[in-house]
Amino acid sequence: MKKLVTVVETNKSAFESLMGEQVTIFCLNYIYHGELIGVNEQNILIKNPKLVYETGKFSDSGFKDAQSLGCEEFFIQTGAIESFGVMSNKND
Repeated sequence: MKKLVTVVETNKSAFESLMGEQVTIFCLNYIYHGELIGVNEQNILIKNPKLVYETGKFSDSGFKDAQSLGCEEFFIQTGAIESFGVMSNKND
């Protein structure tokens, strides 16, 4: 199938475009959630990080079990990241 789309070029990476947003990061072993506040080639930095032990239904307004890591900031290596994005229905 061919689909008509509007193309907008930007010099920002996907991570850079999400700076300041509450993001959910699916990694090789864990799921993290927090405010994306830093990006470089090797790492991202999230503020008020949570480790998501159980998501529950993705349509729910929050995760079933997301626990604070007990620190203000947390680095995640980009090589361990499988996918990421803003899940607008996930509150803190």
